[in-house]
Amino acid sequence: MDTNQVNLIRDSFVQILLDSDAAARLFYDRLFELAPDTRPLFQNDMAEQGRHLISALAKIVTGLSSLDVMLPGLCRLAERHVDYGVNDRHYAVAGNALLHMVTAHGGLAIDSATVLAWKTAYAMLADVMIAASNDYRGLSDAA
Repeated sequence: MDTNQVNLIRDSFVQILLDSDAAARLFYDRLFELAPDTRPLFQNDMAEQGRHLISALAKIVTGLSSLDVMLPGLCRLAERHVDYGVNDRHYAVAGNALLHMVTAHGGLAIDSATVLAWKTAYAMLADVMIAASNDYRGLSDAA
């Protein structure tokens, strides 16, 4: 990712923060529409879950310019997702839900370059988390 892509993501994320509760609801509505099997993975109050989502996204968006610093946190996040029951296939569905949320709440800041920046960032982060998940599963299977 280049600096311009990081800036596009950050600029568009500000719009999401302006109505983060609605953005989170949109994300989860889309996720459950695309993958109804994910609904039972969420045992918490969905408003609280939405706040966790936006908080995690804020950390990720903030950390995009220093991925090496963010890597250990992403690996821990991936391990928690394994414990929640998330499978590798869920990452593509979550990516779709994320882009749906971004385009709906990004306002005028959303153009093709911004969508491409989000897709690029998500693909990169999902690859890291899937690899960490698989490593974690391997460690869990060996134990």
